[in-house]
Amino acid sequence: MSEPASDPRLQSLINQLRPGAVRTVKVTGFDGADVLVQLVDAAGEKAETGRIPGHEASMRRVEHPSELFEVGQEIDAEEIGRWREGELHLSARACEIPALRSFLLAVERGQVVTGTVAEVHNFGVFVHIDGEPNGFCTGFIRVPDLTWGWINHPSEVVEAGQRITAEVVVTETRSGQVTLSLKALQENPLIRFADQVGCVLTGPIIKIVPFGVFVQLARDVVGFLNLSELTDESVETPDRLVDEGELITVKVAAVDLQRHRVRLGPAGRADRI
Repeated sequence: MSEPASDPRLQSLINQLRPGAVRTVKVTGFDGADVLVQLVDAAGEKAETGRIPGHEASMRRVEHPSELFEVGQEIDAEEIGRWREGELHLSARACEIPALRSFLLAVERGQVVTGTVAEVHNFGVFVHIDGEPNGFCTGFIRVPDLTWGWINHPSEVVEAGQRITAEVVVTETRSGQVTLSLKALQENPLIRFADQVGCVLTGPIIKIVPFGVFVQLARDVVGFLNLSELTDESVETPDRLVDEGELITVKVAAVDLQRHRVRLGPAGRADRI
């Protein structure tokens, strides 16, 4: 039931967030808020130098990384990439709490997990995943991953204390977070709706934006009608012509399964009823 990561930009982001190799490094100094290090696990080779950016030093808030590390101290850090003409950058925070890291590494993309909703906010939902270390809340569901349907707030889908089952999108050792998806376990409603292309349907306008209107066509299916398709008149915004909740008759022009979009066109002259 998973939605494929067909967008190469999304796949690239997921790849960047996946855990990197762990290296043992020795602290050699500080450059502002950054920690300068030297690799010590390359036996018999000239030790490579690297850098731990200030924001990758710890999950704790400190004024300066010298509060955490001493010159000469050996620590484990995760590779996160190369910048500044190939300089190796690492994350100490990704290895800071062994129990948390072990849990995160055991959770894989596509895995189905269970948990309890901890907090519901307008930007997303925090979830206590079963088996996570005590004192942590590792799960997070973005608003677009809650449901295929149109919602105004995540509280329309879940509530604090609710038990849920979700699919893992990506695990981030550096943030200590597992991004989850509820809708990945639900059938994409556009798959069944795709055969409606060319059909004339009537539904309520659920949102008006400056460049068009969104129309509810079926359960969990919303289409978009551009302002230019709504009228031949010269108007600046659709709210001069229609109101939210008003019924409108439209034609289904196209269904884009990859982008999960339905484009609408006028039914005759997009007659209002």
